[in-house]
Amino acid sequence: MMKVAIIAGTRPEIIKLFPIIKLLKKRNRSVIFTGQHYDFDLGIRFFKELELPLPEYRLKISKEFPAVQIGEMVSKLQPILSDIKPDTVMVQGDTNTALAGAICALKMGIPINHVESGLRSFDWRMPEEHNRVEIDHISDLLFAATKDSKKKLIEEKVHGKIFVTGNTVMDSIKQNMKLVNKKSNLDIGKNDFVLFTMHRAENVDEQETVRNIISSLIESLENIVFPIHPRTLKRLHQFNLFSKISNNKNIRLVRSVGYFDMLRLMKNCKFIVSDSGGIQEEATSPLIRKKVLVIRKTTDRPEAVKSGFSQIVGTRKARILKAMKDTAKNPVLENIPSPYGKGKSGRMIVAIIKDHF
Repeated sequence: MMKVAIIAGTRPEIIKLFPIIKLLKKRNRSVIFTGQHYDFDLGIRFFKELELPLPEYRLKISKEFPAVQIGEMVSKLQPILSDIKPDTVMVQGDTNTALAGAICALKMGIPINHVESGLRSFDWRMPEEHNRVEIDHISDLLFAATKDSKKKLIEEKVHGKIFVTGNTVMDSIKQNMKLVNKKSNLDIGKNDFVLFTMHRAENVDEQETVRNIISSLIESLENIVFPIHPRTLKRLHQFNLFSKISNNKNIRLVRSVGYFDMLRLMKNCKFIVSDSGGIQEEATSPLIRKKVLVIRKTTDRPEAVKSGFSQIVGTRKARILKAMKDTAKNPVLENIPSPYGKGKSGRMIVAIIKDHF
């Protein structure tokens, strides 16, 4: 009997592994939650919202530096994997959790399968870039979302087998969008707003960058809805910028946003300004279809840019402002297909795993 150990620790991992967990029978999977997102609103909350069974195993890890956190996860995962004795370990994306799970499995001789392989920004400032490259090169089965990702993996001469499956985030949206009105209690009033999110270390940890971005939002005079990440909130206070935002009548701060709340915000906004990789994917869904202005110097989702869903605008105030004003004039996107599949990725991945194990 095939057994998959599924390791997750953050909100995006839970959302993107949701379709696979749903498809695998209880006897065929064990879910381990590392607690990398130790905040309830970024972690376990999403298991409950998505009506997934709570993880069979939960770790308690420190909030220390990444190297300490990864080492602690590896040491605590080892006895759990020894107990489960899985045929394969599944990790998703490019988090510290995914890297720790892959390293632990490698050292225990357990085959690794990597959901969302082949993403590359070629920006070594991003800790996610280090993680995803390492995971891809030690994985046995690599599930790439697009042909572009597969091409990158081939060019790097990874040793594992590569499969183009689309992105499981499309499955999650397809299965859950119909529940938004029932499960989201967020009152956003009129739909005349721009959705803004920011959480990446290379942005929020740099004071000048944060000031530039926040100033561009204020000077745009757009109505902004800003679901605020705990890391970003901490930095805004540290840089004495929180009062500047909270006192601005055009910016609405929203804390503790759930998955269904976020789907509602994406569906109802005019367009999105964000540094999130996941949002760049989600916005391409035919159930959302919104333009994303990417406040980064690079992106690991080039397919979204090539297809016209996303635009890289950097972190300079003048460029962000111009992009926001231009997009506000004509935010409607053409009816173009998503580059990330049609919401059947989970079934493809499960079928491949069953065929191999």
